Amino acid sequence: MFAACSTLCFSDEPLESALRHIAELEFDKFELAVVEGGGHLQPSEVGDDPESALLRLKRGPALIPSALYVDFGPVDWNDPAQKKRFDNHCRFAKALNVAVVTLTPAPAGADLDAEIQRLKGLSAAAMRSGLVLAMLTHKDGITGDPAVALQLCKSVPGLGLTLDPSHFVGGSYKDSDVDPLYPFVQNIHLRDTGKGPNEFQVRIGQGQIEYARIVNQLRRAGYNRALTVTILDRPENDFDREVEVRKLKLLLETLL
Repeated sequence: MFAACSTLCFSDEPLESALRHIAELEFDKFELAVVEGGGHLQPSEVGDDPESALLRLKRGPALIPSALYVDFGPVDWNDPAQKKRFDNHCRFAKALNVAVVTLTPAPAGADLDAEIQRLKGLSAAAMRSGLVLAMLTHKDGITGDPAVALQLCKSVPGLGLTLDPSHFVGGSYKDSDVDPLYPFVQNIHLRDTGKGPNEFQVRIGQGQIEYARIVNQLRRAGYNRALTVTILDRPENDFDREVEVRKLKLLLETLL
């Protein structure tokens, strides 16, 4: 395992500046976030012209991509053009030498059978490119219920999870509900989170995230990929984000 930094930590800066910032914090690996409507690369751009996106990344510092996170936003997955864009993202990921592509889940309450069918097609396409498709665990998505996330992984060949423990804090789920997910984890997003309604992101050490327990569970499951620092760049943050990113990096490195 190793510490990596998501470009979501510096999403309010231009991509080139965000990558320099990550390098200055002494990360050598980063997760590239491609978010529709975001300030960096967008799925509509990468999906239509992956070569130009690759050239843009080559202008940045010599960091190693650890994973690709893609948020397409609301799209019609039955549209052949959208499926082609996903295939191009797989080509893009392969060119970056990353193994894991993370997507956002269907909304909470969505039809489970329909989501399984959608993911079967996407996971098969990813595997044809030598990649692993992972779904983000998110409180507003169908994977916000650990039992549903587990059922998806068992129903879709090759599907993994990008575990975000913050989305299980403050809800009705216990550690024992989340533990069965660890064998399917292919990436993990980390920050600190409190139980209060406005405490999704708090200073490191002031929340409920048990980093040592998480790392131990990952180790038992044979996980050997990134521990991705993902402190989101939000205007309501009441802390110095750069300081907290550095603190979490140092904390995680003591656990490795």
